[in-house]
Amino acid sequence: MKLWVNGEERAVQAVSDVAGLVAALGLDSRKVAVERNFEIVPRSTYGRTPVAEGDRIEIVHFIGGG
Repeated sequence: MKLWVNGEERAVQAVSDVAGLVAALGLDSRKVAVERNFEIVPRSTYGRTPVAEGDRIEIVHFIGGG
């Protein structure tokens, strides 16, 4: 499946939802915010939000520090 992730076209293994995509990318879902096709995806709906060929996904990582 081809998606646009953070502005770059990427081929990813077939995933059915945002939760699967976050896991496939090796990210911790508790430390990211996801936007799908210009709409913020609430973390509580990651498992119910479908991902389709050509979707535009933006992922922001939260990094702690001081």
